[in-house]
Amino acid sequence: MTPSMTAPAGQHHADVAPNEIAVGVVIGRTSEYFDFFVYGIASVLIFPQLFFPFTGQLQGMLYAFSLFALAFVARPFGTALFMWIQRQWGRGVKLTAALFLLGTATAGIAFLPGYEKIGGYAIALLALLRIMQGVAFGGSWDGLPSLLALNAPKERRSWYAMIGQLGAPLGFVIASALFLYLYNSLSAADFLGWGWRYPFFVAFAINVVALFARLRLVLGDEYTEAMQEKELEPIRTTEMVREEGHNIFIGSFAALASYALFHVVTIFPLSWIAFQGTQTTAQVLTVQIVGGFVGILATIGSGWIAARIGKRTTVGALAAMIGVFSLLTPLLMGGSPVMQDTFILLGFALLGVSYGQASGTVTANFAPRYRYTGAALTSDFAWLFGAAFAPLVALGLSAKFGLLSVTVYLLSGVICTLMALAINQSLEDQAEE
Repeated sequence: MTPSMTAPAGQHHADVAPNEIAVGVVIGRTSEYFDFFVYGIASVLIFPQLFFPFTGQLQGMLYAFSLFALAFVARPFGTALFMWIQRQWGRGVKLTAALFLLGTATAGIAFLPGYEKIGGYAIALLALLRIMQGVAFGGSWDGLPSLLALNAPKERRSWYAMIGQLGAPLGFVIASALFLYLYNSLSAADFLGWGWRYPFFVAFAINVVALFARLRLVLGDEYTEAMQEKELEPIRTTEMVREEGHNIFIGSFAALASYALFHVVTIFPLSWIAFQGTQTTAQVLTVQIVGGFVGILATIGSGWIAARIGKRTTVGALAAMIGVFSLLTPLLMGGSPVMQDTFILLGFALLGVSYGQASGTVTANFAPRYRYTGAALTSDFAWLFGAAFAPLVALGLSAKFGLLSVTVYLLSGVICTLMALAINQSLEDQAEE
């Protein structure tokens, strides 16, 4: 008899190593975030001139950021659609279809002609491909972060929780470095004409690699059985909302301060400085790459911090610190290049620690059978409420009313986070009575 046949119930998957799951999580998340950051950076450097040449720089960026938000609006619909696909044809078909759609949409953007060639059809096609990205991103949820959290030793769950979050700063660093290389290597005409398209081709290639790496994990017998053992299976969205809607709502707002800060640190500074002309694009991208590395170190540090004071305390404390940071926004972003760089680096440090523990802040509230779908939808709505419109709102309001608008925006996220955490704590206290 094989060991798996003789192992007692509940012991079949003691050999499913968290470290192996972690590798799949990092690869998957890095590829997805790379796709999104390539689009976000292009929304500042390329899309205003290519797709909105009929208007000024500021309005062009605002139009581009409007399309940027479409993916986050589409993401929950993608989650619902691909959860249905998984129930019908399995996890492998779902993940393959989602990543193929994501790669196709991303590469498709690279082939788009500009407004001057096909007029408004170019904008419509860009919007369609962006929506496809969002649908695919929602469908790419593989449950590995939840499996990682459940398989990790209890005393190290905060450490393993941050591993999946590393994909964000890693994806940002790679995307920014690629754009910086092309920007410095090509003439302005070549960069605008064809150079910007290469990052989108690279995104397709990365997705192919990520697809095979993730399929090797999620289609393995031991992982399939581990998912079933942990009840990490898709639930109908209507049932999920009916039974656990309140937990989705609380979870979406519990980390809103972190999600609000996300694009204010990564995308907004590039757009604001480009609009103000206080630094060159190369200088800003260089500082942001350094900031990305700061974010990586801070994300890793979040695991150490949360292990000592608790995940929820970490998220709450960082929300308060983000609130203080928001008060400095007008001073720093409205100041000299050194002060703007300070905003970026300090912002990445706070983002790393807060975002490192933002995932699954209240996931434990879900009944086991709802955790797989609940974690996906909670993440979708957190991105939608906190980050989808951040570049549009921050740039648009700042250009019209001043940088104090960014302060107000970040503070609204801080208030939502602290209130959600307080409500969650109250519900837990009532449940214990």
